[in-house]
Amino acid sequence: MAKNTSLYFRVVEGRSLPAKDVSGTSDPYCIVKVDNEVVARTATIWRDLNPFWGEEYTLHLPMGFHNLAFYIMDEDTIGHDDVIGKISLSKEYIASHPRGIDSWINLTYVDPDEEVQGEIHLEIHVVENQQRRTLHCHVLEARDLAPRDISGTSDPFTRVFCNGQTLETAIIKKTRFPHWDEVLEFDMDRQVEESSELTEDAVISVEVWDWDLVGKNDFLGRVEFPLDALQKSPAIKGWFRLLPFGNVEEDDGGKLGALRLKVRLAEDRILPSMYYQPLIELLVESILYPPEDEDITPLTMLEEVSSVESRQEIAMKLVKIFLGQGLAVPFLDYLNMSEVTKTADPNTLFRSNSLASKSMEQFMKVVAMPYLHEVLKSIVNRIFDEKKYIELDPCKIDQTRTRKISFKSSLSENHIRESSLELLKGYLSDIMDAIINSVEQCPPIMRVAFKQLHKRVEDQFPDPANEEVKYLAISGFLFLRFFAPAILTPKLFNLRDQHADTRTSRTLLLLAKAVQSIGNLGQQLGHGKEQWMAPLHPFILQSISRVKDFLDKLIDVDSENVSELQQRALFHPSVTIKEGYLHKRKAEGVHLVTRFTFKKRYFWLSSETLSYSKSPDWQVRSSIPVKRICAVERVDENAFQQQNMMQIITQDNEGLPHTMYIQCKNVNELNQWLSALRKASIYNDRMQPCYHPGAFRSSRWTCCLQSDRTVRGCGRTHSAVTLGDWSDPLDPDAETQMIYRQLLLGRDKLRKKYIEFSDPGTPTETEATVQSNSHWQERSQSFHDRRMAATARLLDVIQDLERAHQAFERREREEATNHSHHL
Repeated sequence: MAKNTSLYFRVVEGRSLPAKDVSGTSDPYCIVKVDNEVVARTATIWRDLNPFWGEEYTLHLPMGFHNLAFYIMDEDTIGHDDVIGKISLSKEYIASHPRGIDSWINLTYVDPDEEVQGEIHLEIHVVENQQRRTLHCHVLEARDLAPRDISGTSDPFTRVFCNGQTLETAIIKKTRFPHWDEVLEFDMDRQVEESSELTEDAVISVEVWDWDLVGKNDFLGRVEFPLDALQKSPAIKGWFRLLPFGNVEEDDGGKLGALRLKVRLAEDRILPSMYYQPLIELLVESILYPPEDEDITPLTMLEEVSSVESRQEIAMKLVKIFLGQGLAVPFLDYLNMSEVTKTADPNTLFRSNSLASKSMEQFMKVVAMPYLHEVLKSIVNRIFDEKKYIELDPCKIDQTRTRKISFKSSLSENHIRESSLELLKGYLSDIMDAIINSVEQCPPIMRVAFKQLHKRVEDQFPDPANEEVKYLAISGFLFLRFFAPAILTPKLFNLRDQHADTRTSRTLLLLAKAVQSIGNLGQQLGHGKEQWMAPLHPFILQSISRVKDFLDKLIDVDSENVSELQQRALFHPSVTIKEGYLHKRKAEGVHLVTRFTFKKRYFWLSSETLSYSKSPDWQVRSSIPVKRICAVERVDENAFQQQNMMQIITQDNEGLPHTMYIQCKNVNELNQWLSALRKASIYNDRMQPCYHPGAFRSSRWTCCLQSDRTVRGCGRTHSAVTLGDWSDPLDPDAETQMIYRQLLLGRDKLRKKYIEFSDPGTPTETEATVQSNSHWQERSQSFHDRRMAATARLLDVIQDLERAHQAFERREREEATNHSHHL
């Protein structure tokens, strides 16, 4: 049994930040840390004391976490960036808000004594003989301590207090992973003589400090154990998390400003697969053996009890469940057919946030992100790089720009509109060419899903007056819910690392509007309030026939030729998941100057290989099979005196380890590559439990200072810590657990509607006239019985899962109690 922990957070905006620059303003950005590890950095908002970021992230943390912290920094071109303030949220505090946190929180000062991290390895036990009793505190090692020196390391030593006695270990220079292996002995009998007896609150306190030659030592953390418990148990042994002194943080009445945050924690206990199989079988049965007429199924009941807010997440989980079963297309066809048959007006088809609409939308995001990147990424990058000023709305034309162009305002406004129109047409032309020429790049499984949708709509609306509905059904998803949103907000679709600036955002908005109009096949064109878009109408109308031709080619696919592998996978194994320039360290560059040891290389990652070459067009590539990856981890800054570095540890055919060191341009790129590589290798057989965060240089490891190159790693690996996005691997147990949770919340509603208060009803006057009352009652009773039986089956499965969870909870409590008694 495992635990599935997902942490969602959104850095929305700041207000009333203090001025840090001589100009009377600041250049703020936000660094987000989970347990003192940087997981995200927002963009810098220049010269703004009330910045808006709107950046959001999802983290998968299977091992859990303790603390989430947000640091607001002021970026300086020269010198170190200034710390404005921080917000620290414990896991317990976040968990106490089941619906999530969405509020303004005041920033507090950063106290160095509270910035602790890491763990210490201890063995503590009492030794008794005829002469005396002594307490032995065996200080073995520590790992991942906070760096306190400018070199990115510390000089740690341990100080132990035990009822008036103080002993210290040796100082280990320049390391965050010290090995002491020292036993400190305390005379317990002498303590009893001096204080008559040990009090119940007497403790042994183990503190870790960073030694400084000049000035006072820096605190690195501490851990405490009650002496009373030690005398009742044979020993305390293990790794223990270092904690701060516990000073209460004060918000200073908002003097440092405030930050608006959205934070939500989702934590689930994942049972063994066998417990979820009955629920999966019920869901699969819904589409393999569709019921008669209006009979209900687990899928229809799930939609009934789900809120509009949760429907998107439910749709994503269902898509992944059926994709793993190889039934994604039948699943979508079932939902789409249900939606189409109950729609009378074709103009309202798929316009609501129904389960069918959301499932199609999430399906595209799951299977077609590489396709989207292949179509749009180069064009979006060019728009960002060129930063052209584009505006068609006369009310929004920047008057300062008109004066730069001409002294005649009307002429310069026209000039801006004309140049904007030509630029928009150029960008639009490139976008439409890329889309229309992408038939072969579109995932086959998505083409088959669109083919089925096309058929269902054509059968439902055969009238020649509704000829365009079958095209609108597909373009409504592909253009309005996929291409246009990706153009509008490229960061949300991983097309860019940062949100666009104001000028580029306006260009993207105008382009997205035009693509939406093209996807709507020109309907409602000219009827809206934005008449200033009229100059683009001829281009939009000319594109409609090309779009129809594109859609006809898109659905011209043989369903039988789509392999089972393609129906069960997120994407084809050879599809590029992530690519871009990185700096690779030369293996033979040990003695070279740092700037000569790193070479710029272009990397490609698929689910099969990690390859690289001098440039994207270079013919010769080096490659590493993903199945040989054993760990993908960060590298300490002091290893090469370089930031944002990672290491990829692999094993060759003989089982020998090899390490590739790579530098990324910033912390966000580092986290994205770490996440992508970990997801690609998450099911590898040889994943390592530990690693060396440093490098082996000058005959020793820079992290733990050990001289044996083959010594066991001093840090724990984080192979399952990833960013949540479209490339998350299929996990049917976790996905079914989420569906179970939603059904559990709606269980009472289902019971009341279909079992407790269900009534076959009485026939209408017309029904009574047309057919005999006994026949109507017989048919209604049969329909009623089928609904009750379907609901009862689902409720039984929910109850069985609930009992399984309760049994595992009891077992966990018993184990925790036994462990506590043992300690």
